[in-house]
Amino acid sequence: MAKIETFEDLEIWKKSIDLYVEVYSVCEKGSLKTDFGAKDQLRRAVLSISNNIAEGFEYENNLQFIRFLRYSKGSAGEVRSMIHAFYKTKQIDEATHERLINEVLIISKSIKNFLKYLTSNIQNAKK
Repeated sequence: MAKIETFEDLEIWKKSIDLYVEVYSVCEKGSLKTDFGAKDQLRRAVLSISNNIAEGFEYENNLQFIRFLRYSKGSAGEVRSMIHAFYKTKQIDEATHERLINEVLIISKSIKNFLKYLTSNIQNAKK
């Protein structure tokens, strides 16, 4: 297993950046292209996932990192909610909806598992 030295080494950060690139592209198509408020909110929410991972990592403190990972997971929920809303209002098609939802779920589950790992390490260190 490779040593994690920077947040750029984290797979969850890499996946969240990839998601941002994909969402950025989706926002430049169809009715989202001219719905400036909606696409701005979605882009900010997606970017918040990776930004919170990065910010929390840089504190070099697992308790702080856990707090920011929770923010990141919350942003993933916001993104999923928006993607569902955009699908229901026909701003994105079904294939895009399914693809984006699956990608966000993978990220969210990865964050959840990482949170469990960090939390258990803190608890084990207290014993």
